[in-house]
Amino acid sequence: MAMTFVPHARRGVLAVLAAAAATVVAGPASALDFPRRTVRIVVPYAPGGSAELQARAVGEQLSKIWKQPVIIENRPGAGTTIGAATVASAPADGYTLYLAGTSHTVSPSLYRNLSYDAAKSFAAVSQISTSPFIVLVNPKLGVKTIEDLIALAKRKPGELNYGTSGVGAGPHLSAEILAFDTKINVRHVPFKGSAPAVTALLGQHVDFVLGDVSALPLVEDGSLKALAVTGLHRSARLPDVPTLAESVAPGFEVTNWSSILAPAATPAEIVSFINKSMADALVVPEVRRAYDIQGFEVAPNRPEEMQAKIISEARKYADVIARAGIKND
Repeated sequence: MAMTFVPHARRGVLAVLAAAAATVVAGPASALDFPRRTVRIVVPYAPGGSAELQARAVGEQLSKIWKQPVIIENRPGAGTTIGAATVASAPADGYTLYLAGTSHTVSPSLYRNLSYDAAKSFAAVSQISTSPFIVLVNPKLGVKTIEDLIALAKRKPGELNYGTSGVGAGPHLSAEILAFDTKINVRHVPFKGSAPAVTALLGQHVDFVLGDVSALPLVEDGSLKALAVTGLHRSARLPDVPTLAESVAPGFEVTNWSSILAPAATPAEIVSFINKSMADALVVPEVRRAYDIQGFEVAPNRPEEMQAKIISEARKYADVIARAGIKND
């Protein structure tokens, strides 16, 4: 094979040109000047809840990565639609982000005349966590398994009642799917949040509750008994508790997930940059510990995966709400 000799001087010129070409190719990524100021994460709940704790843990790490402040802004009310509307109408520059959860894909089926579209008004950035809902009973009810509870409900149609954090919330929809799949007739008692529902269960004012991971300490100290979880996989915090899919309702899956969204039309390179930063933040040990303590599993994904999930979840819950005749009174 013939070889071409390049004089030393010319080799130097070619090296400079190659370096310049590489700089041009890498230019857009290295030239991304973001963020240059404070970034806010809007949380659609009152201060102190698990959603804020998730946002704060990841926000503090993003602040270290970006060397810019990341603040949490609580915008509670109207089933998370106030916070969502705030972000949907914000400038599409990456400086306003939204902590969205399962309720984001439920709201379109419960609220008329929303000022935004759950999918089209946002650019999905990344999922950050998942956790199951939990079927909980007071040990005094005398049931030991989810099969026992279903059998009891069938023996007493229309007599058992269950509590949730509210009409149309993830736990309520989980219970509606469970009732449909197992053909039981149970009555819904909505509360204004998970804590009041669990308090009612402790007092035996309801027969069972579809709760979230905030109830784990009560399960671990024996005050409540967990019969099943709603995810496809068993919870690391409850390894002996079966999923509904493996016990009484094959294929059952409802998860309580959290994600980060940005306003629609946020530049793709900024979305990609934040996605990468989120993935880096979520593998930091102290962030993972903060999530583990709360019972959440860190679960980042790609923007296109999160966007597809929002669309599919909205369709799933629209079907459940229509079938059950759920209305936001």
